[in-house]
Amino acid sequence: MSHWAEIDNNNIVLRVLVGDNDDPNGDEGYQWLVDNLGGIWIKTSYNGNIRKHFAGVGFIYDEIRDAFIPPKPYLSWILNENTYTWEPPIPEPQNDKKYNWNELNQTWDEV
Repeated sequence: MSHWAEIDNNNIVLRVLVGDNDDPNGDEGYQWLVDNLGGIWIKTSYNGNIRKHFAGVGFIYDEIRDAFIPPKPYLSWILNENTYTWEPPIPEPQNDKKYNWNELNQTWDEV
């Protein structure tokens, strides 16, 4: 089975559906999606083999990077160009305590 992400005109993922590997057209359900549902469909991989991440609702498809990028959790976080994940401007403390990111103060607050 294959997975397809429908994107809007701003490249934001609207939904992810499963295609049929037994499709006689050999396109794993792509043409059926287009013919029956319309829209723009981009193939995504459940195990992240293509396009860096498995697409999810709200992800953005970046055509230049050919990657699905998750929503940015905070304005201050920076995209890691190797992993295509968002990282805080200050690394989370590595100890046995739990922390939440405080966007207003740009700090990790102990929970």
